[in-house]
Amino acid sequence: MSEHHGYSEEDVQREVTELEAQSATAARIFDLRRIIGGLFVVYGVIVTIAGINPSDATLDKAEGININLWTGLGMLLLGIFFLAWLKLRPTPPPTPPAPTTSTAEDEQPR
Repeated sequence: MSEHHGYSEEDVQREVTELEAQSATAARIFDLRRIIGGLFVVYGVIVTIAGINPSDATLDKAEGININLWTGLGMLLLGIFFLAWLKLRPTPPPTPPAPTTSTAEDEQPR
């Protein structure tokens, strides 16, 4: 076991493992599918609620089509798609780099 600056190899390995775990957690939290899906679901709910009981003026502007209802439902479906995609295909954890083994040739001065 070698000591470098007061840290053992086990301490360094433990620190590297903790940093990799934190990195994987951050990657899952800030996955764009989660952010995009969440925003589309929230906005879809708001627009769908606005389209449930439209006024006559709103329907006249859209030539009789309840555009808020249809747009809200479309946004909801898109948001649910992104969240389902995230659930079915989660971000894989990063693979640690392969440890390098040194040979006697590598350690000899040239």
